[in-house]
Amino acid sequence: MNIGPEMVFLLVLAFLLFGPKRLPEIGRKLGRALAEFKRASNDLRGQLENEMRQLETEEREKKTAPSTPPPANTVAALPQTASAPSGASSDVAAAAGLSEPPASPGPGVEGA
Repeated sequence: MNIGPEMVFLLVLAFLLFGPKRLPEIGRKLGRALAEFKRASNDLRGQLENEMRQLETEEREKKTAPSTPPPANTVAALPQTASAPSGASSDVAAAAGLSEPPASPGPGVEGA
């Protein structure tokens, strides 16, 4: 450990200002304060690192989670109601992409 002339000057000045009885007490208080500061800064650094790790984990999970897109070239089924007019069945078939309208009800059943 190199003690430069500045350090020697500060030690002599502290010795003259505080005296030999108070210097050890001041040194202990200064050491405790520095230790507390170091502990607090390490805690803060640890919290920041944990938060960054959590954010990185969440980003990785978002990237690796496969999003399942709906199947291509599919047509959603349209619900048919009993009160639909007779011409509506061809409109429903056209909307659903069917080339032929659905079969009409039997001969004894009439449309509304």
